[in-house]
Amino acid sequence: MVETAETDIAVVGAGIVGVACALQLARQGRRVTLVDRQAPGQGASYGNAGHLATEQVFPIADLSILKRLPRMLLDPMGPLRLDWKYLPKAMPWFTRLLLNLRPGPFQRSVAGIRTLNEGSLGAWQRLLGSIGRSELFQEDGSLLVFERPESRQALEALRARMQQQAVPVDFWSADTVREAAPQLSPSLQGGLFFPRTGHFIDPYRVVCELFEAAKASGVRFIQAQVDGGQLHSGGVSLASDQGTLEARQVLISCGAHSARLTGVLTGKQVPLDTERGYHLMLPGEHQRLPFAVTSLERKFIMTPMAEGLRLAGTVEFAGLDAPPSMQRAWQLHRLSKGLFRRDLSVEGATPWMGFRPSLPDSLPVIDRVCDGRVLLAFGHQHLGLTQAAVTAEWVGRLADRESGADMAPYRLDRF
Repeated sequence: MVETAETDIAVVGAGIVGVACALQLARQGRRVTLVDRQAPGQGASYGNAGHLATEQVFPIADLSILKRLPRMLLDPMGPLRLDWKYLPKAMPWFTRLLLNLRPGPFQRSVAGIRTLNEGSLGAWQRLLGSIGRSELFQEDGSLLVFERPESRQALEALRARMQQQAVPVDFWSADTVREAAPQLSPSLQGGLFFPRTGHFIDPYRVVCELFEAAKASGVRFIQAQVDGGQLHSGGVSLASDQGTLEARQVLISCGAHSARLTGVLTGKQVPLDTERGYHLMLPGEHQRLPFAVTSLERKFIMTPMAEGLRLAGTVEFAGLDAPPSMQRAWQLHRLSKGLFRRDLSVEGATPWMGFRPSLPDSLPVIDRVCDGRVLLAFGHQHLGLTQAAVTAEWVGRLADRESGADMAPYRLDRF
């Protein structure tokens, strides 16, 4: 039996979303117990790209991908890989994804992503400021570069689409790119600069600092694997490998692992899958870039951090159990060749893989169900870091039975 004090809310999942929510709920006077099978921040939050991607208001796929999909899937080192052994399990998810590419559902997804993203920068400024760690975030913008002259038309079309969604964006000429980031290759043609974005200098440290603030606010942490649970009149009983945890409410925020517990407690089967993402950390590259840079053609991102330069990207569908394909992480270094005046050093480089929790409409579940006994905050796909702080504020309002936004796009019953 887990020895616990009285718990108002058990937060299952100690990634960036769960820790931010735990801190928010504790500050609202709740007695919070945070539970995870790993130490805080050891999942996807440890190795994300570190980019505050408020400019990414479009779903993870659109109709244009259908023409490129066969070629992409046949390239084992391309930006998208599907493990064919996993295809039967993934087919229902992909079918839902295709249905969400229709104009109506697609535009609803855009609106839902945009609403969260528009509140993300301010929410992060408030959250990091409240713990005295504003220096962990650099609001210095980000840059999307292109190399081939024939790519300019696609870039201009993307700029127009973003302007339609009120995303601040500027076109930078090749000269402007060279002036701002002189170590990039002079062959680059230009790019789009997003001034209302930025990057975190150490995403894992962000989680750790929030966790320390949460503990100081009374949050208790139990390292345990939650295997199931049941609702009752007094709240919820969670079954774990360390015993039973009793709470008045539970918040499920364990990323790609959230579907099973959600199904057990709510009876709702959520179409949650994982896009496995990779990074390669280059500790010897501290002065290459002033801000995050993404390649339009090569489809990966490079983010300057306190520990070096992080190359991140790729999407792999292979489920939660298959071992990582670390050659995909090393492929990121090969993709970087030609983007700089001098190739990046891989001395001391470390590869990593993590699970992005993705739903087929590219929107998270943020909801209050089962007469308020179950709160939900998961499925943020590529935008978990971006949307964590604003999600915590929304969860705080849901816990207090308030609502400051239209929550319909994020509700569990949309599935």
